Amino acid sequence: MNIKQLALPAVLACCAMLAGCSTATVVTLQNGTQYVTKDVPKTKSKDGFYEFEDISGKMVKVRADEVATVKQED
Repeated sequence: MNIKQLALPAVLACCAMLAGCSTATVVTLQNGTQYVTKDVPKTKSKDGFYEFEDISGKMVKVRADEVATVKQED
């Protein structure tokens, strides 16, 4: 077999594995504001904040006491 014939299936397999790694998550604040993230947000930091990137690519930092729920999107 030639390298070109092996490359396409290998690239497709890698893409499929990476697609399975991200888990869309909804972060709901106490005031009702919702942020949809590509991945599960980092847990509360030492300074009491959640940090995550929303689906538009914007970095968001929210105080932990303002967060009502963090759950996976259905």
